Amino acid sequence: MSTTTSTPGTPGSVPAAVVSTLYRLSVDQYEAMADAEILTEQDQVELINGFLVTKMTKKPAHSVAARAVAEALVRLAPDGYFVTREDPIRIGGVSEPEPGAAVVRGRSRDYARRHPDSAQVALIVEVADSSLSLDRTEKLRIYASGEIPVYWIVNIVDGRLEVYSQPEAGTYQVVRTLDPTEAVTVVVDGRELGAVAVADILP
Repeated sequence: MSTTTSTPGTPGSVPAAVVSTLYRLSVDQYEAMADAEILTEQDQVELINGFLVTKMTKKPAHSVAARAVAEALVRLAPDGYFVTREDPIRIGGVSEPEPGAAVVRGRSRDYARRHPDSAQVALIVEVADSSLSLDRTEKLRIYASGEIPVYWIVNIVDGRLEVYSQPEAGTYQVVRTLDPTEAVTVVVDGRELGAVAVADILP
């Protein structure tokens, strides 16, 4: 969950004629700034398409949903996979979002020296309230361009789960919307691991 920061300027706060001249950071530059403590955890930002984006303060409902979806995925994750929660994922050289949860190939210890990149991610989840528009647009394009096979949006605003799959050309070809009376099948690398009741991951 995030919003574009207004300091320094961003596409939302800078005249359109200036946007194309803004300097975009690479993932390597962004991580170097963190290593040098130019950026710290107190800054609460993530890198989206080369821009620093401020992460919004989490409301209680967001925290409940984020915990619930991570716990559900942990219960179903098979050997050879682990579940992250709000940890960085490197995508396309200019983005390093921190999704609500992700199912990642390998073991957690495999990433002691580097963050996972999109090639290692089998399923990614955003928990959306005030960030719903961003999660359906910029985040969706980033995840699809990174060829992450399955993307969930836990849509707190409308009380439902949105499931996107089959990434192609910067979008997802298949979109399903599930309401709280339904269950979602957790699919990881083509394997059906089990079902999760949508009501169980909504606040």
